[in-house]
Amino acid sequence: MSTEIKPFRIEIPQADLDDLRERLAHTRWPKQLPGDGWDRGVPVDYLRELAEYWRNGFDWRAQEARFNEFPQFLTEIDGQPIHFFHLRSSKPDALPLLLTHSWPNSIAEFTELLGPLSEDFHVIAPSLPGFGFSPLAEPEWSLEKVAVTWAKLMSRLGYERYGVHGNDAGALVSPQIALVDAEHLVGVHITGGLGITLEMMAEWGVGGSGYAEYLAARPQTLAYGWHDSPVAQLAFLVERFKEFDGWHQAGSTEPIDRDLILTNASVYWLTETGASSAWPYYTGGAGLPIDQALVPTGVSHGGPDEVRKLAEAKNDIVHWASRDAGSHMIAMANPETILADLREFFGKLDELRLVVEPAPVPGGRERGLDHRVVGEQAISS
Repeated sequence: MSTEIKPFRIEIPQADLDDLRERLAHTRWPKQLPGDGWDRGVPVDYLRELAEYWRNGFDWRAQEARFNEFPQFLTEIDGQPIHFFHLRSSKPDALPLLLTHSWPNSIAEFTELLGPLSEDFHVIAPSLPGFGFSPLAEPEWSLEKVAVTWAKLMSRLGYERYGVHGNDAGALVSPQIALVDAEHLVGVHITGGLGITLEMMAEWGVGGSGYAEYLAARPQTLAYGWHDSPVAQLAFLVERFKEFDGWHQAGSTEPIDRDLILTNASVYWLTETGASSAWPYYTGGAGLPIDQALVPTGVSHGGPDEVRKLAEAKNDIVHWASRDAGSHMIAMANPETILADLREFFGKLDELRLVVEPAPVPGGRERGLDHRVVGEQAISS
């Protein structure tokens, strides 16, 4: 098994960008169906304007250059290519921090966080399998399998102690890492979802468009549109962002800059991973974060006291922030809040003397991790 770690740069061929612009220029636009605003889905006028900006105003090369400011690498773990950012802090004893992005997002989610975080942490930010620059090698993935893969990645990098953070899909993966690698994990920090029940989700109208049920049942049907039409891909992504955040409600404003939205859409389109990114739903990986008390947990934008009480019953909560996030994609809309919470949470662990070892220089022997499930507990051996 190869354990080689290769430097990586994003260099999209110009022909692919030209093809994107041509496809956008030749979009067949439907008529607007009856209904008000976003009642029937993404309004034609809104999407048409955004697509025109994608074609004539958006600068992919500038975003590509922004990505390439950060050290990137590619490795293979159990046959799966894994792309990741790896920023070493100038502080030799900094804690390694593994970031896992959300769905339907990509590494674009963390571009505003990477630099500031590296002042205090060694930052590792991989692309989930099937997302962006980690092309899916096989269709059957689970959250537990991602957790094992992340633990192997940290071992390959030589890190004996580390923390994790995740949003949305990343908030599902991160607690799973505690089940497979608690011996080496300092703490788990997520953006929300812990303590929320299915009844609460139904009451709050989460997923009201029914996208989750369809993706769980028929992802291949949608894949043809996402793969062949950039506008179809854009419409789906924009609707998810809008639905999660309620941007379409009267008087609301968009919390995320449209260049960031289009950077994410471009990553999906240019890497042809719109379809493969749907695996969490089809394989039953979508849902809510698991409870675990093996390592301490911190939560940003975690909701009201009733949610916190439910979370505290089954988790070792040492940090809980309940302020309004402003967006489901918090690191895009309010990166400074995540930055502050990560520093505060892991600072608390340091004060509690849970961080007891300095981060070693990368290059140590990779730990042998083998994942299996016993009941509901994933363990490593």
